[in-house]
Amino acid sequence: MKRIIILILLLIQSSFIFASEEIYLEKAPIDLTDQPSLQKGARTFINYCLNCHSAKYMRYNKLLDIGLSKKDIKDNLLFTGKKIGDPMEISMPVNESKKWFGAAPPDLSVVARSRGTDWIYSYMKGFYRDSSREIGWNNIVYVNSAMPHILWELQGEQKLDEKTGKLRLIKAGKLNQKEYDSVITDLTNFITYMSEPGQLKRKKMGFYVVGFLLLLLVLTVKLKKEFWKDIK
Repeated sequence: MKRIIILILLLIQSSFIFASEEIYLEKAPIDLTDQPSLQKGARTFINYCLNCHSAKYMRYNKLLDIGLSKKDIKDNLLFTGKKIGDPMEISMPVNESKKWFGAAPPDLSVVARSRGTDWIYSYMKGFYRDSSREIGWNNIVYVNSAMPHILWELQGEQKLDEKTGKLRLIKAGKLNQKEYDSVITDLTNFITYMSEPGQLKRKKMGFYVVGFLLLLLVLTVKLKKEFWKDIK
């Protein structure tokens, strides 16, 4: 009996420890039907993220589904001789990236599935200055992240308050907080779309499938009643 009580107490204690270490994540205002947001997010992703991170399961021609024309893609989003049917890959060798960053930057094709949209949104807003690190940056969501703050010119510089555990802006960037939040919303929106480009079509088709099955159910019930009405 004592062993059971001790085991229960240990489980309760461990649950409190995990709860205390849980990171607060902001809710990402995702809207995959907002094509202007997806388009702006695609531009931010290609101009800033695609330098180091690949998205090998995403092809440039999938940008047509968010309202961009072939001309828009070729003129503004295709670089280094890429073709519109090519996947979003980078030319940086893995060995070199490990040498520069300490770890190879992960592919971002399905990061929204593995991490979640709230994690991405909070992570991109959670960078702060840390002079103890070689890259000069740290992150409140992912401590000791190997990634520097690529959008610092837009957001500015933040500092972590050791007492409260909160971030405060110490140097303004090109954008105010509302504008920067909008940029991160668009970027998170696009990364979420990128994890499954066909999900809107799938969900739309799902309504038709459910409707068809309901209609089939009604017809089946009526047919059964008609078939059995003369049988006692």
